[in-house]
Amino acid sequence: MDTVAFGTIDSPVGTILVALTEHGLAATSFDATPEDRARVLARLRLPEVRDPVRTAEAEAQVAAYFTEPTRFTLPLDWRGASRVQRSVLTTLFETVGFGRTVTYGELAAREGSGVPARAIGSIMGANPIPLVVPCHRVVAGNGLGGFSGGEGVEVKRWLLTYEGAIPATLDWDPAALHP
Repeated sequence: MDTVAFGTIDSPVGTILVALTEHGLAATSFDATPEDRARVLARLRLPEVRDPVRTAEAEAQVAAYFTEPTRFTLPLDWRGASRVQRSVLTTLFETVGFGRTVTYGELAAREGSGVPARAIGSIMGANPIPLVVPCHRVVAGNGLGGFSGGEGVEVKRWLLTYEGAIPATLDWDPAALHP
């Protein structure tokens, strides 16, 4: 019987939850709350086990992402994804590396099955493995576009700035001028 094991990683964008089955990484979340675990368990329909050996490599690779550019090499468990979702997300995972971006339309063309750009946005919003399958690197033709992870578009902006894909913005705290 398949099971799911959870691990967590503290990061600059929150505590990241990883969920692994015997087949690979099945989910990540920018919030490691009990509600997030429950959503993953409900989606996967698998019993939870404690298995730090199973989660160790995923935890190490996610932690390494925040200290050095890395390409994730974890096996992915696409359980529950449709054929189209899997195709689009696999194309993203395999072709858009650290520090790169692609528009919704460009990803649709790259994937090649005729999925319209609007549908790409929906697929990104339903990505079960954000960060590792880098939906934050998919942007609108006229700006950042949306993001459903963590604190939303601000997390997307932080990740893209960290990767060097967009320039850093000026952090300005007017209170600092008047101590």
